[in-house]
Amino acid sequence: MSTQAVRFNNNSNRNFQTELRKRVDSYFKDNKLSKNGNIHLYLKTVVMFAAYLVPYFLIVCNVFDSKLVWLMLSVLMGLGMAGIGMCVMHDANHGSYSKSDKLNKILGFFSIGLASGNSLNWRIQHNIIHHTYTNVHDYDEDIAPIGFLRFEPHAEKKTIHKFQFLYAWFFYGLMTFMWSTTKDFKQVVRYNKDGYLKAAKTTLSKELAIIIISKIAYYAYMLIPYFIIPQMTILNWLTGYLIMHYVAGLTLAMVFQVAHVTEENEFPLVVDGALENNFIEHQLRTTMNFATENRLISYLVGGLNYQVEHHLFPAISHVHYPKISKIVEATALEFNMPYKKEKTFLGAISLHQKMLYKLGN
Repeated sequence: MSTQAVRFNNNSNRNFQTELRKRVDSYFKDNKLSKNGNIHLYLKTVVMFAAYLVPYFLIVCNVFDSKLVWLMLSVLMGLGMAGIGMCVMHDANHGSYSKSDKLNKILGFFSIGLASGNSLNWRIQHNIIHHTYTNVHDYDEDIAPIGFLRFEPHAEKKTIHKFQFLYAWFFYGLMTFMWSTTKDFKQVVRYNKDGYLKAAKTTLSKELAIIIISKIAYYAYMLIPYFIIPQMTILNWLTGYLIMHYVAGLTLAMVFQVAHVTEENEFPLVVDGALENNFIEHQLRTTMNFATENRLISYLVGGLNYQVEHHLFPAISHVHYPKISKIVEATALEFNMPYKKEKTFLGAISLHQKMLYKLGN
């Protein structure tokens, strides 16, 4: 991945940029609202943590002496883990959960820690790299997976990519499992080399110590059921552990992939150190909403189906996206700017599947 600075053409469509920000700011000012989370987010936080922790304690306490029930509870834990990631961790690590920076950092650290992820690595990859260089070849890590997957038309094409529309979904499920094993160590070393740790005013040794201690704590609480339930074998535990992470990883991947990797999205190239459009237009061209009329999906995925609004205003909590989306869409249409959206979640998944096939063939 390139670390060279890229210039956006922020002189283009300046009136649109100014007017959009003005209208969104006016919405909060006129309605006397904070851009951070509210009581609805706090209640959702309780729901999502309960979805993860209640099944965990039911397993630990051996309430149901059944291996089949253990597996079902592992599925629920996976869904709960994904729910915490999308509805709580995401806002916290963007600094939009609360007005308190300390609360955001604490909640961001521990909520991603439940999936054995590292909050600093996540913020570097997601907040700094992905949100700045969305869908930009050789910059955005989210569209630069391991070699047997191809997510953008400028990436090297291999014969195996012909079949990625079939096997990609299996590897999507490994996302959080990789967090719990090797990914954090590889990332922190790379980010140190690229200067991100220095910019964050920390050191490689300090971050490695945090990662190691966090992993030890994570596996300590994860292994409790194996050590205190006599009937549980290592195979039972490992099966449940893998199912939990697979469900979480697949759920997260489905939500994030369909917003950026479809034929509807653009994949700009950096030319002479610059991108063609201003920052806001760039986000509009590389990002897509989906299922915004489905309130249940909006609730469960933490408003990430409003991906356009999130990329334009990441410092605003997701609980406000349904309202400001109307402002964003109307302003975009008024200034003849793109506003990409797919009506249903299944429709968005279909678009992503078609893109996987197209990129492989």
